[in-house]
Amino acid sequence: MADEFRVIETREAYGEAVERIAGGVGPVAVDAERASGFRYSQRAYLIQLFRRDAGTFLFDPTTIGGFDELQSVIRDEEWVLHAASQDLACLREVGLDPAAIFDTELAARLLGMPRVGLASVVEELLDIRLAKEHSAADWSTRPLPQSWLRYAALDVELLVDVRDRLAERLVDAGKEEIARQEFDATVHREAKPPAAEPWRRLSGIHALRSPRNLAV
Repeated sequence: MADEFRVIETREAYGEAVERIAGGVGPVAVDAERASGFRYSQRAYLIQLFRRDAGTFLFDPTTIGGFDELQSVIRDEEWVLHAASQDLACLREVGLDPAAIFDTELAARLLGMPRVGLASVVEELLDIRLAKEHSAADWSTRPLPQSWLRYAALDVELLVDVRDRLAERLVDAGKEEIARQEFDATVHREAKPPAAEPWRRLSGIHALRSPRNLAV
């Protein structure tokens, strides 16, 4: 794992990353960071991707724009996500839409694992402890601190290894086909309509009491 992480912010750097990803092998681990507790929208402010023989990539979708080239390279590959239903909408918003996924959280649930958060699943399967202190951070912050980027990178760097361990357990449990059907249903599930009043979900809104503050 690299000591210093760089956010891909230009079209030139993005193009180079797509070439490297195309030369990778196997499934593609994908994650996205939002700022839903700080912003009205559910848009992605950082998109992380890992593929074996290619490496880890941290994309800034607010500066890159479209992801058509990346989509064409990875669309038909299996995408590995943890709690995919939380990220698919914001990924599709920038043009990233998988044909097939492996949802590590859903797989953990089907296997009856007692804790299905990513940190817990990684610790049980890989004996590696992940710090999750930045999970509720304001990812619209710029520039993003290195500690945040390190946290974001780890969310995908270990995901393919986790996928492989879970896939073995699903086969052993005779739940491989059930999992495949559940993953497929997640991809094709109709998206929820956006909230009519998204401001009601802002962090700390419950602490406001006066009508004037609520109006603001």
